[in-house]
Amino acid sequence: MIRALLCALLLAQPVAAQELPPGLEDMAQFGPAPGQPAEAVQPLRLRSTTDIDVLRPAMQAFAARHPEMSVTYEQWSSNGLYEVTRRECAAGHAGADAAFSSAVDQLVELVDLGCAEPYRSALTAALPDSRRWRDEIWGLTREPAVIIYNARLVPPEDVPRDRFALLDLMRRPDRRYDGRIATYDISRSGLGYLFAFADSLEASTFGALLEGFGRSQAVATCCSAEIIDAVARGEYLMAYNVLGSYVEERHLPDVATVWPSDYTLFLSRAYMIPRGARGAAAAQELLDFLLSTEGQQVLTRIGLVAREDAAEAGRHDSAERPIRTGPVLLVARDTHKATALLRRWRETFVERGARP
Repeated sequence: MIRALLCALLLAQPVAAQELPPGLEDMAQFGPAPGQPAEAVQPLRLRSTTDIDVLRPAMQAFAARHPEMSVTYEQWSSNGLYEVTRRECAAGHAGADAAFSSAVDQLVELVDLGCAEPYRSALTAALPDSRRWRDEIWGLTREPAVIIYNARLVPPEDVPRDRFALLDLMRRPDRRYDGRIATYDISRSGLGYLFAFADSLEASTFGALLEGFGRSQAVATCCSAEIIDAVARGEYLMAYNVLGSYVEERHLPDVATVWPSDYTLFLSRAYMIPRGARGAAAAQELLDFLLSTEGQQVLTRIGLVAREDAAEAGRHDSAERPIRTGPVLLVARDTHKATALLRRWRETFVERGARP
């Protein structure tokens, strides 16, 4: 048994190269432990927007606890995961046993459309109301949306501690930050759209931020890794609304973070079991594991749950604003609301001369 558990901890073989459908970016296999009889193996297909390398320690820990499990991990873009899950729901077919996404509003819409299986346990019931809805969707992580900057190139007096200071930087007469501030392109990033929507509800500064992005020729781009690496290189001097967990995971010495003191958005990645999933029982096992003390410790260690000692890093003065996992996010999925927000975004990053 000990030997089997050790093998399960080490096992996470990439799936052989193959032509992937649109939106599917990578795949990996976790388990089963060697020596498991074929008839005892329990398959589980997880579709997730989280990078495989980020979630790998959690999946290895789960495989060690469940050596009979054979977990196929599919890494999707947020929009691709939403589209395939919605399409399969409409067809009455579940192609995966669980969906785990940072674009929480997309999964909330799928739950509202009747695409989820209900489940309740002591662990799911213990979640705060802001992180569960109808016993069909659950927020498993706690990740801040932060401002990042290149600590080698940005002088300490220029570091924006809140959105008002960021606005001041973008209005500077010397134009030092023109073309050197980045954020997500919300037309391509489901996570970026969610953060922009949350900002539009929370911030009196939202309109001014859009004006500032246009004035300073800010850059809108698709991906967390691309933004963070470009800040590390100095191509961008700073970036707005970057998911802090990805910054922590990359351990780049020149990239520093700020939790804005006016308020900091917190994301809880959402987990859903598609209706009719053949491996629903296995998906429930994974859900309870990730919510367990061991699972939360692993998620904290890899940066997907912000440490409670964050205040010691000078972040205690930031007002926390959780993005609620629930019906309020259906407003974000409203066609008219989304069209209006995307139109304002395109006007900011195209018509006002900012780089798309």
